[in-house]
Amino acid sequence: MNTILENAKDIAINAGELIKSLYRINGIQSAEKQDHTLVTKADISSNEFIIDKIMKFYPNDGIISEESGTVFPPDKEYVWIIDPLDGTTNFSLGLHYWGVSIARLKHGQPDLAIIYFPLLGELYSAQMGHGARLNEKLLKLNIKESLHRNQIFTHCSRTQQLYNVTIKYKTRIFGSAAFDVCAVASGRAILAFNATPKIWDFAGSWVIIREAGGEIATLNGAEPFPLVPNHDYKDASYPLLATPSAIVFKYAKTHILPK
Repeated sequence: MNTILENAKDIAINAGELIKSLYRINGIQSAEKQDHTLVTKADISSNEFIIDKIMKFYPNDGIISEESGTVFPPDKEYVWIIDPLDGTTNFSLGLHYWGVSIARLKHGQPDLAIIYFPLLGELYSAQMGHGARLNEKLLKLNIKESLHRNQIFTHCSRTQQLYNVTIKYKTRIFGSAAFDVCAVASGRAILAFNATPKIWDFAGSWVIIREAGGEIATLNGAEPFPLVPNHDYKDASYPLLATPSAIVFKYAKTHILPK
């Protein structure tokens, strides 16, 4: 048993339960941040809880969080990247697609991840070289070359504004970048594209999709990892594409083009 992975699971689950205690089916009050994204009491409470627990277990590690501290710290072998509540808009409106994402980086590269969706009852876990799991069931993608029109393509609300999309799959917008990629990793979606996610939106799912046997990269070829010491990632975003195979990735790249 990997103690670090198990500790991260416990932290994510307890943070998720904390958020769930604040969840209301008819929505809750939210505030708009400077970047026009939303923040709620649940974001802040979850963020404080996760940071406190990580520092208790691993006081010498660094932390990057969507809600506090977006500079990649120098001279740290291990740095945790957390999104204390991915899908804040969904949460604030009483929708189910939201979760907690915790990833650990080693020398700037993602090597361990936990993503927990409390209302869906789904706990994703992965460590580089050791596979990915959904509720302890091993994920192993095995996509045939044939692509069917009734498969699901997930994307974000900015996709149609910024890209010309000619993909023929059925489309869904779930409102959670982490869930989008996990939907591919679990075999429920054929591809996921997010136009402007930040590193905390996908550091966790980066490990999960790769360990499940899928592909994940930026559409423009930019390499988000390894992270650069002392760089502030507050405003950095990447057009992120995740697919179950190289064949689907190649197809998607020719059908999602910048306007």
